[in-house]
Amino acid sequence: MVIVFVFVALAVLALVAGLHWYVWRRLVRDTTRPRGPGRRAGTALFVAAPVLMIAALVAERSGAPFWLQRTLAWPGFLWMALALYLLLATVATEPVRVWAARRARRATREAVFAGLDRVPVPPAERSAVAGDAVARADDAAAPPARPTGPQASEAAASALSRRLFVSRVAGGTAAAVALGVTGYGTYGVLRGPRVKRVTVPLAKLPRSAHGFRIAVVSDIHLGPVLGRSFAQTVVDTINSTQPDMIAVVGDLVDGSVKNLGPAAAPLAGLESRLGTYFVTGNHEYFSGAAQWLEEVRTLGMRPLENARTELPYFDLAGVNDLQGRGEGHGPDFAKALGDRDVSRACVLMAHQPVQIHDAVRHDVDLQLSGHTHGGQLWPGNLIAKAANPTVAGLERYGDTQLYVSRGAGAWGPPTRVAAPSDITVIELASREA
Repeated sequence: MVIVFVFVALAVLALVAGLHWYVWRRLVRDTTRPRGPGRRAGTALFVAAPVLMIAALVAERSGAPFWLQRTLAWPGFLWMALALYLLLATVATEPVRVWAARRARRATREAVFAGLDRVPVPPAERSAVAGDAVARADDAAAPPARPTGPQASEAAASALSRRLFVSRVAGGTAAAVALGVTGYGTYGVLRGPRVKRVTVPLAKLPRSAHGFRIAVVSDIHLGPVLGRSFAQTVVDTINSTQPDMIAVVGDLVDGSVKNLGPAAAPLAGLESRLGTYFVTGNHEYFSGAAQWLEEVRTLGMRPLENARTELPYFDLAGVNDLQGRGEGHGPDFAKALGDRDVSRACVLMAHQPVQIHDAVRHDVDLQLSGHTHGGQLWPGNLIAKAANPTVAGLERYGDTQLYVSRGAGAWGPPTRVAAPSDITVIELASREA
């Protein structure tokens, strides 16, 4: 098992190195002069940034001192997002580069042969002279070779200048797009989640419960980047909706109670008529689930550990996350739902959308989930879609409806692209109303 892990880790590192080398070649090598300050600075960035990125990941998962996690997190995780969009933007400019290179070759060859017609170059040498000029024009990073003729040298220099210009325009465009997308996506997270409102009709809901409001928040991910001020923003946003009940659907934290207890303290200020309920997400089990279950109790939340409570209008149940199986505390639908009165409406809190299939088998009316982040960084939504039945929003599975929140925070990069963060207010609707 250890050997397999080592091979996988080495393969991932090789892939990361290869992709960084490709982007470095396009954005640094092809746009700068050899041994110039631009080349040195760009190379230093493309060596140091991925090292910081990997170090930030290792520090978070290994439980390194919290000051070290915080020091590495901002540059390391931001580079993760920026590198993704540098890669995508660079790939998008490849057609322009290919077109420019072909045009430069053609122009160089035509210029060389036109020049050779005016100078006494033996016919047998003409192809060699033209080939040398084209080869020199093709390599924007190479120093000028000794000219084989004035026309060849002039044509190669002209093609080299054109190609360098195209490389700089394409590289500058790719860098500007990547910086803009990453910057805007980071601003969206740090600004705080926006409120989303969804009406969900439930067949078994009594008329007296029509309009009941559940504030659903998931994936806050308090950690070395998102801290106490972010938690306060989430609390203020939820309280502004004046919900009847609050459902915290897992992945509250990325770290221990010792490190993040102060950051989570504002959550004690959550206000609703029937209280705040909590279920674990997979990241709670990376962070010490037992300690956090005790901590959220001190913050005024009620954990539902494979348990159910009867609210005035419907049953509210919660199951542990799938990650808890490794600790013997996985989801137990029979314990949470097995003996309930099926004539009452039932709302289930379950962190991962894949748990919907068990919910259907237990006649749940509505499942509330998170986990996917809506993909967080486009095109991550395509990966999320392959692993989850629903990535974001409301969908129906037989008689059971599933609502998946994109989440309030972010894991890794404090950045979201085409997957804005949200706190959802679900308004239950009775068909008798």
